[in-house]
Amino acid sequence: MSRNTIADYPRLVGRPDAEPGTGQERAVGMVAALAAGLMFSAVPAAHADTVTTTIGVGSGPDGVAITPDGSHAYVANRDSNSVSVIDTTTHDVTTIDVGDEPHDVTITADGTHAYVTNFGGGTVSVLDTTTHTATTIDVSSYPLRVAITPDGNHAYITNLTRDMVSVINTGANTVTTTIDVGDGPYGVAITPNGNHAYITNASSDTVSVINTGTNAVTTTIDVGDGPYGVAITPNGNHAYITNSSDNTVSVIDTTTNTIATTIGVGNSPSAVGITPDGTRAYVTNTLGNTVSVLDTATNTVTDTIDVGDDPTGLAITPNGTHAYITNSNDDTVSVLAIDAAPTLTGTPPVGVVGQPYEYAFTLTGEPEPTTTFTAGPLPDGLTISADGVLSGTPTAAGKFAFTVTAINGIGDDAYLPVTLDITDTPSTGSSGSLGSLAWPS
Repeated sequence: MSRNTIADYPRLVGRPDAEPGTGQERAVGMVAALAAGLMFSAVPAAHADTVTTTIGVGSGPDGVAITPDGSHAYVANRDSNSVSVIDTTTHDVTTIDVGDEPHDVTITADGTHAYVTNFGGGTVSVLDTTTHTATTIDVSSYPLRVAITPDGNHAYITNLTRDMVSVINTGANTVTTTIDVGDGPYGVAITPNGNHAYITNASSDTVSVINTGTNAVTTTIDVGDGPYGVAITPNGNHAYITNSSDNTVSVIDTTTNTIATTIGVGNSPSAVGITPDGTRAYVTNTLGNTVSVLDTATNTVTDTIDVGDDPTGLAITPNGTHAYITNSNDDTVSVLAIDAAPTLTGTPPVGVVGQPYEYAFTLTGEPEPTTTFTAGPLPDGLTISADGVLSGTPTAAGKFAFTVTAINGIGDDAYLPVTLDITDTPSTGSSGSLGSLAWPS
């Protein structure tokens, strides 16, 4: 069951006087539609990525962010006025009280603070990530999404029903300026060089590009219907925009600020995140209860993955191994293991005939790869296990050349040429001891 209906949008934003048919009403209605979580049928394609666990959090989880060291995920719980902090190793959850209707969260590059937008309270909570104490900043009405510049000096906040962006100086934690943008500003992302902020305007079907040096809008780009989420590739060359009302993603060339292509995805796409290597984009399809996986080289959908009810927010770990997806209608977070081609490294040390030998190659990939050897014999007496451990007791000296191979069915197999020296058994005696001398017979 959905927690709210679209008719509930005046309650969600505290504006009973919103007029039907206006840009403000449309933008507010879009937020309510996400909260409503209406269910449509969807048939996902086969995929390699896998949901490995589901974690219970607060009520109505929405935005999610992961610390730079990957140790914790912060989840804004819209309906319980809290933030859940997930230990990404143990999946233990700590709860922090914040303001009214927190919708989004982001974390500074140094990992010391989390900024939380309190949509219903017109404030931003600044959490110390060590002590979990909070400072509150008053901003304009209905702050929705937040992004922080790479240097950590400023936070950009979209104010949904005020058609503007608030800029916070993170040193003083005060609003320094506001910037007029399009109708119903929703999502925000900042380029890796910090020079521009991209704002999705949900009610005017545009993206505003802000020069962060002057805090002026330099370009307005027409995109799809109802743009919500925005993410920028690590090289800064493209911005991916989710268009919630026409089930597409617009890809913007950030050099020309024109649409490079449009990609069809699932039902009501919302959040979008890009892997650290820039090869894939992940999109939450809120009304389809799925995540679409995009290959950024071909801009095609390669996988569709079932997650929880009403997936809204998404964040990818800094090492690119997992995605955390908030499911707003069942109060959970799905943890998605991202498939990755295998890698294989290592330089085995010299072995000695007759002495036990063991060496573990470094192996990565998702799913976990298996290893074997090819192109040459192993030293007599040694074997290699499926998890990459070379072991046994060598029985013959020599120089042995062979290749270790790692396979997991994703991308290219990994090959590692190895040359292993096995030496004769050394003398066990000591030249400094009479007992070690060989007297003539």
